Amino acid sequence: MNALEKRSVAALASVYAMRMLGLFMVMPVFVLLGDELESATPALIGLAIGAYGLSQALLQVPFGLLSDRVGRKRMIYIGLVLFAAGSLLAAVSDSIYGVIAGRVLQGSGAIASVLMALLSDLTREEQRTKAMATVGMSIGVSFSVSLVLGPLLAASFGLSGLFLVTAVLALVALLIVNRVVPTPHQHQANADTRPVKAMLSQVLSDRRLLRLDFGIFALHLVLTALFLVVPLVLKDQLGLATQSHWWFYLTVMVTSFFAMVPFIIIGEKKRKMKQVLSGAILLLTVATAGLEVVATGLGVAWGVLFLFFMAFNLLEASLPSLISKEAPAASKGTAMGVYSTSQFLGAFVGGAIGGLLLQQGGVSGVVWPMVAVLLCWLALALTMPSPSYTSSFVVKLRDISGRDADAVDAALRGHPGVRDVVVLEGTDTAYLKVDREQFEEESLAVYDFVRQGSS
Repeated sequence: MNALEKRSVAALASVYAMRMLGLFMVMPVFVLLGDELESATPALIGLAIGAYGLSQALLQVPFGLLSDRVGRKRMIYIGLVLFAAGSLLAAVSDSIYGVIAGRVLQGSGAIASVLMALLSDLTREEQRTKAMATVGMSIGVSFSVSLVLGPLLAASFGLSGLFLVTAVLALVALLIVNRVVPTPHQHQANADTRPVKAMLSQVLSDRRLLRLDFGIFALHLVLTALFLVVPLVLKDQLGLATQSHWWFYLTVMVTSFFAMVPFIIIGEKKRKMKQVLSGAILLLTVATAGLEVVATGLGVAWGVLFLFFMAFNLLEASLPSLISKEAPAASKGTAMGVYSTSQFLGAFVGGAIGGLLLQQGGVSGVVWPMVAVLLCWLALALTMPSPSYTSSFVVKLRDISGRDADAVDAALRGHPGVRDVVVLEGTDTAYLKVDREQFEEESLAVYDFVRQGSS
């Protein structure tokens, strides 16, 4: 990357991370502190935790489309102001209903798709995969940090203070966008990073992608629902004070992260992703069922959550990669849009259903329905075909207005290692899905219609 790209990626990744940190920090503490709010019940506490997911899911695509009309940065400003306003509303609310409204308002600042579109505007195609991976890593880091920082801040400043810190993070993100992120001269319609309406039906009819969309839906449904249970078990059944939860989560998250790395390498290098994915879902299911016995001791609880988060981190890292591999050429942005919507819907349903289950059946009433959800996902994973091991590759073409686009398509499709081709005539661009073990970028030079190749 050049200096401008490094600056842009670092700034946008930090904005994404601060926003997600604000959404996540409440998860490990809200069930412990939310019962102090007026009219609070376990069902309403669960709804408050997951409420942001509904508005996030509904507004992702509208925000992205509006950014084409009024500008990326303007929509990001609007989204961050809405996020800050929601945080302030939650901070000053004495009622659970006010906090729910604040969480919905937080989620209405649905700028994820706009951030990815701006990332596309500010990076060259050959650097875009690295840029997207950097942003993806920032989300994972923000979740891990939130489990440590949430209990620490809540112990010092309470629930209202936690929401106030979230509002401050939104304002800092606003300054970063204004002062650090460059303003692009033009918007690029890049199908690898932005949803495209014309490709939506293709993505929604792809069974491989739908299995992965259900997977991220189930993963975040289970995660959100179980965070209504885990903090209560640590405090009420194991006697771990709220202000001490941070070190418990810290040791679990750090060790589980390093434990999952070898399995990522095995899955990618040895082409065993189906086995790794299925094994991780099975481990997640066993760890979820193990929450029934964590009250026997703090060591047992640590071990169960270590296994849970090792599997969770492995799945959270693997699923976006699989979406990228399985998405048809020129449809990765659309596939990732549907994937993100499924993720946020899972968080909403997990909070809403988890709260009801906790109110009706206690810890067991949450755990076993979550085990059932994971078993359904495991059945889908075991019966799915082995994933393809392809990656996206963008080819810039010379002016092909006088050429037969079908002939260009056929030539590229017959090239060694190319599995799928979409030629976009209006942009003189071709999107390829390629098997890196057989495909060589340099060999594209044999075609006189290829201007340059970029992954």
